[in-house]
Amino acid sequence: MLSDKFDGDSLRRFRKLIDGARRIVFVCHVRPDGDAIGSTSGFCHLLRSLGKEAVVITPDMAPRSLGFLPDSKEIVAYTRYPDFAQRLLEESDLILCCDFNRLSRLDSLEPFVAKAKAPKVLIDHHQDPGDFAEVRFSFPEMSSTCELVFRLICALGLYPELDLDAATCLTTGLITDTRNFSVNCSDPEVYTILIKLLEKGVDKPRIVREALELRSLDSLRLQVYALDHKMEILDSHRAAVITISKEELERFHYQRGDTEGLVNIPLSVEGICSSFFLREDDDCIKVSARSVGNFPVSKVCADLFNGGGHIQASGGEFHGSLEECREILMAGLPAYDSYLPPRNNY
Repeated sequence: MLSDKFDGDSLRRFRKLIDGARRIVFVCHVRPDGDAIGSTSGFCHLLRSLGKEAVVITPDMAPRSLGFLPDSKEIVAYTRYPDFAQRLLEESDLILCCDFNRLSRLDSLEPFVAKAKAPKVLIDHHQDPGDFAEVRFSFPEMSSTCELVFRLICALGLYPELDLDAATCLTTGLITDTRNFSVNCSDPEVYTILIKLLEKGVDKPRIVREALELRSLDSLRLQVYALDHKMEILDSHRAAVITISKEELERFHYQRGDTEGLVNIPLSVEGICSSFFLREDDDCIKVSARSVGNFPVSKVCADLFNGGGHIQASGGEFHGSLEECREILMAGLPAYDSYLPPRNNY
């Protein structure tokens, strides 16, 4: 049941690539989240148990909230170890591309993956995948890439080889991408997958606390400040907008991951259907968006910020000032009012 989603020829080609490879590299998108780290690390653990030399390379550092994951210190961040990451890619026999749909999502790691001679396999659940992989497993209807990886593991007959460390990583991606099974989880099989992972001994309460709940004092103060001083409620569009400048981030000693989950909080306000968080980074304005009631924040991000993602969880980037980004969003939101559900019906 869990493994009947895949084309037989693709599975055979994938298994042949795995069997024929000794050095396998996993890559994921820039600013990796729980699903990116969970899917790459989980599959990486499994392949290591099969005797493969497997390693995870990320474009930049993972958030500290994921530091509890098994062997997280073995992940190679390109921004910290560029020469080592390039050498691993050059010497690889197979590159598994997890949780991104286009090579541009690799940021500065893109050219090195693109020119690598090793065959590439795409494993992803985002819309509109690019044509850069020899084998492609693209399933936007799935809750997470971790769900997809688990299904692939079952389809390859490798579930018995899945150990606690790998299962913990995959469960983390499931939990973070579904907001602890509150969105993107209408398929009953998602819960079957959770059960099969729990059977490996996974400590779900610990994952929820570590990945979703724990934060530093500075992070908590930043969150309170953002909600109290920087959140705007646009009642006519049933939207919330939070903007945070680089100076404000520095004031609260910002570290990667400190604003994780902030964009979700305004959705708890009665009547709010969409939430947008605009954060000033070094080279762009990072846009994060979440919604309820099937309001298509993916379309908003694609149209306004050259982004995309899922209907209820999306993002994009803007190259300009924070205020310019905010003005574009404010001016553009009225065009999407027709997607708003009737009040009290979301």
